[in-house]
Amino acid sequence: MTTFRRLLWNALVGSVMNSFVFFALTFWVYLETRSVVATSVIGGGFAVVSAMVGMFFGTFVDHHRKHTAMVVASVAAVGCYSVALMQYALVDQDTLLRLGSPLFWVFVFVILAGSVTGNLRAIALSTSVTLLVPEGERARANGMVGAAMGVAFTITSVISGLVIGQLGMGWALIIAVGVSTAALAHLLTIGVPEERPTFAHDERPPLFDWSGARHTIRTIPGLAGLIGFAAFNNLLGGVFMSLMDAYGLSLVSVEAWGFLFAAVSVGFIVGGALVARRGLGEHPMRLILIGNFVNWTVCAVFTLQSSVVLLAAGMLVWMTMMPVIEAAEQTVLQRVVPFAHQGRVFGFAQTVENAASPLTAFLIGPLAQLVFMPFMSEGGRGVDLLGGWFGVGPERGIALIFTLAGLLGIVATFLARSSRWYRLISACEPEPQLVAKG
Repeated sequence: MTTFRRLLWNALVGSVMNSFVFFALTFWVYLETRSVVATSVIGGGFAVVSAMVGMFFGTFVDHHRKHTAMVVASVAAVGCYSVALMQYALVDQDTLLRLGSPLFWVFVFVILAGSVTGNLRAIALSTSVTLLVPEGERARANGMVGAAMGVAFTITSVISGLVIGQLGMGWALIIAVGVSTAALAHLLTIGVPEERPTFAHDERPPLFDWSGARHTIRTIPGLAGLIGFAAFNNLLGGVFMSLMDAYGLSLVSVEAWGFLFAAVSVGFIVGGALVARRGLGEHPMRLILIGNFVNWTVCAVFTLQSSVVLLAAGMLVWMTMMPVIEAAEQTVLQRVVPFAHQGRVFGFAQTVENAASPLTAFLIGPLAQLVFMPFMSEGGRGVDLLGGWFGVGPERGIALIFTLAGLLGIVATFLARSSRWYRLISACEPEPQLVAKG
């Protein structure tokens, strides 16, 4: 547990920097261009890159020491942020901010690549829970991970808003390079008691072990359904990725938005801390459905009026439930998936789930700007249909999308509760060989 806690603190710092740079990029682009399409493409681009490398990351984790995977992730992050900093310093800012310029998209891609390295660290950390933590304590360990990620969100939102509002994107990159380098140096001092995975003499491990992941998933009843359910939730969650910053910044300044995000991010800490203290009980799958029902209900109502208070309350509930849902999903996977295959299964799930978000993110940005925002603005048909109680203006068009996504999520949760895959995965019990070191 001592080693796990040190890895967790290091992952916390890395997550803070990855989220900080991503939020800073989104804030900076939106404030400089006022383009919802640009922010949705950035959000969708993150999910696309994550989906493209998820299976590679998972295979890499299974075929290497977990500590090695974390070091590789840290080195890659430092390298990407350093390249972005050099580009920012050498390229004229007017050119860099021109959406039609290839240099703008190169800049965005390099930063997204650096942020995505956090997914490699996350997969390695999830498998390290199985490696280092006794089975009875894994739910609480997953709660600790959720609480740590909550701290990361809280720190990130404050720093991103303040740095972009007061100092600019250049200083954001300088901070990211410096802190990420320090985190890498600390990671190199941590010793993890683990053996290097071994293979048959004539076996050459593939870079993308799709067949191994699919075989493992097929042998575990209900697991494919759980991954598909999570992917559908991510599909709807693309709305948050694309539009939350634009909606929040339409109500308050960037500095206020950063502080507001910090305040409601306490929910991540509270949710993770509750799991770390009390665990998940004997039925983590039930908690997954309850958490999703609560969150999609919130999504359907928290933008019904242009109210910062209503927005903050909804975000607080949403963020409190997220670490509970994530911890429950991680615990189920750690319970039923053999340790030697967990990296590939986590990577496969990450690929499938992240592939869903960009579909929404890329679609919703243009739909919001070209259809829903005009629909709820003066002269739009939505003004007569809904404007009397829902409100009028471009931001109300964005709000309408959140409400529709929430209603779809509620329906999906009820369908999942009555499904065959839910009954099968709920009935799975851990077997000794499934958690043994591979």
